[in-house]
Amino acid sequence: MTQTMHYEREISVIDAGDVLVVGGGPGGIAAAISSARNGARTTLVERFGYLGGNLTAGLVGPCMTSYSLDGETQLIKGVFEEMVERMEAVGGAAHPRNFPAGSPEAGFISYGHARVTPFDPETAKFIALDMVREAGVKVRFHTFVADAIVEDGAVTGVVAASKSGLEALKAQITVDCSADADVAARAGAAYDKGRDEDGLLQPMTLFFRVKNVNNKVVEEYITSHPDDFRPFESLVRQGRESGEFPIPRKGIGMYRTGEEGVWRINTTRLHRLDGTNAEDLTQGEIDGREQVRAILKFMRNRLPGFENAELLDTAATVGVRETRRIVGEYQLTLDDLGSAREFEDVIALCGYPVDIHSPVDDSGGTDGKLKTANIYQIPYRSLVPKEMNGLLVAGRSLSATHEAQAAVRVMPPVFAMGQAAGTAAALAIEYGVEPRAVPVPQLQEMLVRQKAYLGEKYERQPAGAR
Repeated sequence: MTQTMHYEREISVIDAGDVLVVGGGPGGIAAAISSARNGARTTLVERFGYLGGNLTAGLVGPCMTSYSLDGETQLIKGVFEEMVERMEAVGGAAHPRNFPAGSPEAGFISYGHARVTPFDPETAKFIALDMVREAGVKVRFHTFVADAIVEDGAVTGVVAASKSGLEALKAQITVDCSADADVAARAGAAYDKGRDEDGLLQPMTLFFRVKNVNNKVVEEYITSHPDDFRPFESLVRQGRESGEFPIPRKGIGMYRTGEEGVWRINTTRLHRLDGTNAEDLTQGEIDGREQVRAILKFMRNRLPGFENAELLDTAATVGVRETRRIVGEYQLTLDDLGSAREFEDVIALCGYPVDIHSPVDDSGGTDGKLKTANIYQIPYRSLVPKEMNGLLVAGRSLSATHEAQAAVRVMPPVFAMGQAAGTAAALAIEYGVEPRAVPVPQLQEMLVRQKAYLGEKYERQPAGAR
């Protein structure tokens, strides 16, 4: 039985403005920028000393597709596109139009990997901060949200912990971009977690980068082994049989970067851990780095082109694919994705396939077994908690089934959801209404005006014609 104690103290109350955005990852960046650009006094709190979340601290990259499944139509634009173009202008990214399916930048993977976006994480830190500050957002780094403040059924702020101690940050609307629905959960909002049959979550992964790789040798080997479903699959199989490769993976997840001889490695696999549990996160960091050592040794000994590879860096945080998913006004389902269901309150289009990594073994990924349409939609209602006011949730903790979440959890859709949530929060302030009562046609018009893409009919029709 867990021991408890009563703890009470007075804390300072800080005016966070009209809108408080929790989490400075892709969703939080887009939410804060959009909220501020639309006239709301906006504060962004982030636990690290820089922005980006998985873009930077997690070393996750490239950004998965912002295009339709067939790679023909760009679907996610707006803040995401602006950030990519600004990184590209200083040599820190390349536009996804340049990378077809199966390219080394796409990990040699064809299905679902057309038009990825390679980028430099350090450039992402600078550009994200530039964009947020230019929008007039107040940034609070090194600040961790410990609790939610709820008054009369509405979230009115959070309790934050930092070197300054415990403080209450108050705002009219809070946008939870924590990726784990931390604010929603602390506020008492309903949520789901894991897959239906047993509650197990997708495994975590610790990204790392290696340098001194012979790109030519790697690419020649993979091109000459078309029967390998994933890069170096046959060599990994041999390594698992001999005990040299102890990771439950069928191949090497590897993505060529813009730097010669530098590759991102997405191969560690950490099962049966919960990203909302500090002990599990600690174990993930420990086991993840042990797996990095084993993978690097195997690469040097067995993989052509990696003989002289050296570890460049490991991510500052283990990467988490799935934790809480809010119970929202609408739950996005696999059938919605597969049937290309149209929503009157559409706020984003996506084309990434279902990408479920098994919670228990080496199966999963973007294998196409769970079908999605070439283009599908995300509704605004999936960002609105069902029975909680003053709150929006953007990112992988949206209201969705386990299967649908696995398609929209990657970074470009999270940017799109963040832009919609930030714009909706500013609208709620302007109209003096709860987020669930925001006029959706006005929200959609504002998103299109700010270069988000909601489909051809929204591009063609004049304001008010919908």
